Amino acid sequence: MHFETSVSKGGKDPEYKKILMSDVVVTRKRNLFLGRKWNIVDIITGVWVLFVHLLTLFAPFTFNWGAFWVAFCCYTLCGLGLTLSYHRNLAHRSLKLPKWLEYTFAYFGVQAAQRDPIFWVSIHRSHHQYVDSDKDPHSPTYGFWFSHIGWLFDSGYIVEKYKERKNVEDLKSQPFYRFIRRTYLYHILGFTSIVYAFGGFSYLVWVVGVRITVSYHLTFLVNSACHIWGSQAWNTGDFSKNNVWVALFTFGEGWHNNHHAFEYSARFGLDWWQLDLCWCFILFLEAIGLVTNVKLPTDAHKVKRSFASGNKFKSAPGLDERRTEGGVIGDLVPES
Repeated sequence: MHFETSVSKGGKDPEYKKILMSDVVVTRKRNLFLGRKWNIVDIITGVWVLFVHLLTLFAPFTFNWGAFWVAFCCYTLCGLGLTLSYHRNLAHRSLKLPKWLEYTFAYFGVQAAQRDPIFWVSIHRSHHQYVDSDKDPHSPTYGFWFSHIGWLFDSGYIVEKYKERKNVEDLKSQPFYRFIRRTYLYHILGFTSIVYAFGGFSYLVWVVGVRITVSYHLTFLVNSACHIWGSQAWNTGDFSKNNVWVALFTFGEGWHNNHHAFEYSARFGLDWWQLDLCWCFILFLEAIGLVTNVKLPTDAHKVKRSFASGNKFKSAPGLDERRTEGGVIGDLVPES
């Protein structure tokens, strides 16, 4: 891609700069920490994130295999809660689960401590609707750190961009998700207390600190790195990239350009060599009759999204001149 950087009034230094080793230009400014108002939600979020990171510093001094394996199992279950439940099932309706199983995996997602399903799904649907435009909740056009984690501490930014979030009415209509939304913090603190009560400080460090900190940054790399570094296999009109390293540790989430090309697809790793552990798990659940209505892209849709097709899709302002200007990228709907 080719970009023209804006020049400051002095005519010497560029006002906007490319992110290192990428084709993404930072075109907007946002104060991450100083010079803005912090409300109670921002403070609670900041304290919690600082807490789990500080706990992680004790990891070398509290290691034991019991704590490690419990943390690993929790990481796996909560990771599936995010990618299978929050993302593929709730946000995109890529598959259908029995309600008891849908709610079970959604609750695993809650314990990943990345907010309740209503909030998470609303933000993610907004991301797809306004991807890499001014209204994207976490576009790298504000810089790597803002897209990675900074936006989490700025709830005012979310309110500013989405004064009326009405894109999750399907979840708001269900008592289970409304209950989780009202009581979200108690579930996180309750699980933390149980871990400490039964396992002591070493388990608190590994099951809460290490597990959540690692999960945070791997998940956040999908928002940041997967819109900055990697390759584009499909003509999506945005910055989304396939990043094999992120995919390996996020149950397939790193095949992000694939996902933006076919939002409805339950499978993210579309080629045989693109490891998608969540897709493997979906195949298992489908084989035993616990997953139905699994959606996949057709050959016709792949042709439409291919660069060779010559189709142009709307893209965010700031993308290269070969793409049309605009802000919202529409998704292809699977054929019935």
